[in-house]
Amino acid sequence: MKMKKFFLMGLMAMMGAYSTTAMASKVVQVKGSDTIVNVSQYIAEEYMGKNKDARIAVTGGGSGVGISSLINGTADIGMASRNIKDKEVKAAEEKGLKLKEVVLGYDGITVIVNDSNKVNNLTHQDLAKIFRGEITNWKELGGDDATIVVLSRDSSSGTHEFFKEHIIREENTKKDAEYGKNTLYMPSNEAIKQEAKNNKYAIGYIGMGYMDKSVKSLKVDSIEPSVQNVADKKYPIAREIYWYVIDTDNKDVNGLVDFALSADGQRVVADEGFVPAK
Repeated sequence: MKMKKFFLMGLMAMMGAYSTTAMASKVVQVKGSDTIVNVSQYIAEEYMGKNKDARIAVTGGGSGVGISSLINGTADIGMASRNIKDKEVKAAEEKGLKLKEVVLGYDGITVIVNDSNKVNNLTHQDLAKIFRGEITNWKELGGDDATIVVLSRDSSSGTHEFFKEHIIREENTKKDAEYGKNTLYMPSNEAIKQEAKNNKYAIGYIGMGYMDKSVKSLKVDSIEPSVQNVADKKYPIAREIYWYVIDTDNKDVNGLVDFALSADGQRVVADEGFVPAK
């Protein structure tokens, strides 16, 4: 009887230890937009530095991947550089999930070219024609007599979707317009930047947080893609950047979200070249 009692006590102790370990090893999965993967990673690192028990994994893959991962249960936070789509809301509702939208900050989509390119300013109409494949030579825009190499993010990207809707489809007034047939689709902001750096006649777009001196940014409608112009809502290709979460009382997730919107979290957003939400 004593042996049985000791065995049960030992088993309960083991189960308790396992339970504690399982709870401590819970990893908050943050997936999605490559545009905000870096800023999300830095927010997570600062949060973990202040909360020693917190464990967070941040991975990219695109806004569509982030939102679908949230809905199918493989992510706790879906990063997105576009609004959630109606069909995604419906998919969540069909699973009994209520999603909450968190505005992390604001981003200006920066149009970039090679540093040697003579062109400094384009209208949004010019951009629409370039990316639809209607303007194909830089000489039509005051540049060299050379074919324009058009670079875009791939279709899983929220930036790809936003640029198509607001530029290529001209605020959705041209609902059937698409990227031109010769467009080169790139897997990340960094890939577009590297191609523009190495290709004298390339043009592409990146999140403003990825901008550096290796490439040249263009003015759009004579307005620079600066933090101040995005904050003042002057720059014409600006959008909100989001975290999407399940609307529950999950302390691990809610603690991270609260930190991201705190003064410390928003400082990280600003440090990474975006405009803070608060």
